[in-house]
Amino acid sequence: MEAKNGDEIKKAVRELYGDIARQHECSCCAPPSEVDSGCCSSCASETSSAQTFYSAEELESIAADIPSLGCGNPIALAELKENEAVVDLGSGGGLDCFLAAQRVGPQGKVIGLDMTPDMIDLARANAEKLSLDNVEFRLGEMEHMPVESNSADVVISNCVINLSPDKDAVFGEVFRVLKPGGRLCVSDIVTHGELPESIRESLVQWAGCVAGALKEEDYLEKIRQAGFVQLEKEEAKVDPYKEEAAYNLGASIASIAVKAFKPA
Repeated sequence: MEAKNGDEIKKAVRELYGDIARQHECSCCAPPSEVDSGCCSSCASETSSAQTFYSAEELESIAADIPSLGCGNPIALAELKENEAVVDLGSGGGLDCFLAAQRVGPQGKVIGLDMTPDMIDLARANAEKLSLDNVEFRLGEMEHMPVESNSADVVISNCVINLSPDKDAVFGEVFRVLKPGGRLCVSDIVTHGELPESIRESLVQWAGCVAGALKEEDYLEKIRQAGFVQLEKEEAKVDPYKEEAAYNLGASIASIAVKAFKPA
């Protein structure tokens, strides 16, 4: 099936992540039955996947049954401070939001944004269990954020921007909502080399965190073009795509961590 436009891509992503939210049995970007060559073709348990990127102390501080859908730990990258305002793009079940909420404290604020209603419901239920008053979850798209301009100290995201069919709009919106001097801290996936057109056109591969991945240099350039400065890039310590050769994609897939700043 071909990905003909952005609406089709978003529909496919929303349906898949809605299924994950309702089942929350799999911690990969997609259930293996849906995406054999996606970013996590052999699905581990939620706990073991989270342990790849988060410390035992972090995981012990939140509910163990929150799905871990990311490819890194943007919380570690962000170096959050007390009283900061944080926006999490593609917040899913809320794991990164809850960790951020602990770091910014009761006077801080965390907004989780997700376009999947079932994920929003799951995250709100998780927040209620954790009795966190400084977190809220909003339904919306990261290309058109329901967030005030110049209101966030930090925007984080974990393996989600690759899913957007309009990454220029995403980075533009991040720039808009950040305060002057604010920072973007993301974990995401990129490619080294060109993916086959058959992969790029597949809705299944879009939803599986593969088809929408940009070449690393293109991803970083889009961040710069949005107006960000002082860009820093870290290679992920653990590569969840080490078996990508088995997928026969024609290009290697890597997870990266990126920090960049809105000029003060």
